[in-house]
Amino acid sequence: MKIGHKLKRLRMSSSLTQEELASRSDLSKGFISQIENDAASPSIATLEDILEVLGTTPNEFFSDLDDREKVVYQKNDRLLTPDSNEKVQIELLIPGSGNKKMDPVVVTIKPGEETFKDPSHEGEELGFILQGKIELNLNDKIFAMKKGECFYFSADKKHSIINTGKETAKILWVVTPPIF
Repeated sequence: MKIGHKLKRLRMSSSLTQEELASRSDLSKGFISQIENDAASPSIATLEDILEVLGTTPNEFFSDLDDREKVVYQKNDRLLTPDSNEKVQIELLIPGSGNKKMDPVVVTIKPGEETFKDPSHEGEELGFILQGKIELNLNDKIFAMKKGECFYFSADKKHSIINTGKETAKILWVVTPPIF
């Protein structure tokens, strides 16, 4: 059974690098890479250790969910990513979306603050400004935006957001494939 891609998406949705996952599960980065590329298979005990670090169980990981798939998510289901701090918060709307095709989050940015400068990666991103005024920096081109506007771009460009307003900015941000 090939589990590498699903494990990688789950790791990325947990905002962990291969090195961080390896360190937390007492494995080498190379072994994590091999597992994610389906070049190596972990023992059951090792897989359980990895899944524990990723906040899931083998049962959840191997579940197909089909008719048991969760449809409605409550506010108390949400989680903040490890990158979140008092200046920029990234709230996972669908925790464990590593096994999904998109990753919806709400990003909250204090006035004058900037999100992480996201290097290019595969996929696409869409953001809808729920509150405030922002500047989207996309490959060093600046786009001024306000509440009610949205952006959409191929994620193969460097990008970040700066809150240029006097109030907290909130953005509904959807990334595919999941990276948070």
